[in-house]
Amino acid sequence: MSIRLIVVDDHFRVHQGLEALEDVFDDLTIVGHASNGSEAVDLAAQLRPDVVLMDVIMPVMDGIEATQRIHSRFPSIKVLALSSFQDTESVKAMIKAGAMGYVLKNTTIDDLAQTIRAAHTGTIVLAPEFVSMLLDTPPPADSTPAHASKDFGLTQREREILKLLVDGKNNSEIAAVLVISISTVKFHISSIFNKLSVTNRVEAARAAFEHNLLD
Repeated sequence: MSIRLIVVDDHFRVHQGLEALEDVFDDLTIVGHASNGSEAVDLAAQLRPDVVLMDVIMPVMDGIEATQRIHSRFPSIKVLALSSFQDTESVKAMIKAGAMGYVLKNTTIDDLAQTIRAAHTGTIVLAPEFVSMLLDTPPPADSTPAHASKDFGLTQREREILKLLVDGKNNSEIAAVLVISISTVKFHISSIFNKLSVTNRVEAARAAFEHNLLD
């Protein structure tokens, strides 16, 4: 069964270029187009796509607000940011808003298709350079104890696992990197979920960005 897509961008050429997804891949189908965030929210309500490819900077309503609204009203719809901007704030804002990942417009069509499929399954997808960029981002200058982000009582090992989880690694890969058993990984992930008050990896990744837990 095809993954149903909506493309949201204020540039017509982007819509034209992404039509190649349908031509090349049998499992991807574009069911709608929108030129701004407001149209995207309305179209998502009407068509209920599987994945929305969302630009960030647009007139009327930007991709961040549109993503928040879609994620709030239709949590089953996955939003994937597709942008020319690669600054830390744009990436963080889209993930916090509910996006499943952040992809640059110059990515190859094969990589984009793989990212769409991953987002559809509920996997947070960030290119390695974005993960590195987010991990290297210093805390705000006013991060005094009164303003500091919560650490949720995470242990050093749990923080290591959380970083690998955000990097998109599965339990087996995390176990291999840290040289621990898969059962130990599962135990730590369960503890992380409990401490962050989340129920899945997507929510854990968002909490990690929101509370600067990847430092």
